[in-house]
Amino acid sequence: MWWNRALTCALVATCLTLGACATKPLIPYSTDTPPLVLVPAFQAGVQDKRARFREIYCAVLEARGSALPDYRPCEDALTRVGSEPAGTTMPVDLGQSRRHLIAVVVPGIGYDCFKTWLNAPGTVTKHVQQFGYDAIMLDVNGLSSTAHNARQIRDAIMAMQLPAGTPRLVLIGYSKGAADILEAVVAYPEMRSRVAAVVSVAGAVGGSPLANDAEQYQADLLKHFPGATCTSGDGGAVQSLRPATRKAWIAQNPLPPELHYYSIVTFPKPERISSILKSSYDKLSRVDARNDSQVIFYDQVVPGSTLVAYINADHWALAVPVARTHTTIGSLFVTQNAYPREALTEALLRFVEEDLAMPK
Repeated sequence: MWWNRALTCALVATCLTLGACATKPLIPYSTDTPPLVLVPAFQAGVQDKRARFREIYCAVLEARGSALPDYRPCEDALTRVGSEPAGTTMPVDLGQSRRHLIAVVVPGIGYDCFKTWLNAPGTVTKHVQQFGYDAIMLDVNGLSSTAHNARQIRDAIMAMQLPAGTPRLVLIGYSKGAADILEAVVAYPEMRSRVAAVVSVAGAVGGSPLANDAEQYQADLLKHFPGATCTSGDGGAVQSLRPATRKAWIAQNPLPPELHYYSIVTFPKPERISSILKSSYDKLSRVDARNDSQVIFYDQVVPGSTLVAYINADHWALAVPVARTHTTIGSLFVTQNAYPREALTEALLRFVEEDLAMPK
């Protein structure tokens, strides 16, 4: 029955929001932390190229229009934060890719548990293939630690049959997948020559305070999702998402300077939060209301990266098309799930291709 599935979805949402009803401090008192400071992005070595991405994304949205699902005007698809730089006025090439970049997407926590149920339509891959790009999903253990998944990423990348010459792989980490990728490129230097760029998309780069209030057994509830075949792996997913864990890892592991890093941040207007995610949004707002229901906006930026965009979408809407494949659940629970993901992915790959070609 659809209602049973809706209840299951609600249960999993509660699990994924990592203890939304608890009341203890999300960031408890502790001296077990590296020295931290919150500064403007440019003072942390972040390059702000939002203006150029906006030009590319707006051009893609205008050109593709309503031919793609979940169309939004550009001004509604992106969030203006602070003083966004002026546009470059450079023309936008919407033709065939010259470099033929391949997006290799590493999903977030528990994805392998609900992948079969979600039954994503694969429209993003079909769309970008029209323009000479490609996109694949890389399988990792959704309930394991970042260290465990980093090894899986390394093995998958090294096993790929790739053409000789300029690297084409763009590693795109969604949510916890961003942390998995960062650990992989640090721990396994042999894979770096195959990687053109690393992109954090709503990435839990600095962790999430919600994970401080959660235990692994809550994440393990995802094993009971309809059709799930996932395992607990090494059982380290929640621990890996705690801010103390992530920030200690960043402090101790400088990123390889030969790679290019990019950050896309979800920064939704409050009315863009799906109803089922509002409790976790409100809970995380006790730390900072500028969150996507799972991660605070500043914890999504890779240190020393290029800031690409702030996206007006909640954490699920950016990457998990629940409402497209389960319309009833979408209308009742995941009420703000619509987002033009195909256009966003095309714009991202075009932006990265152009940026990589720029003299450094």
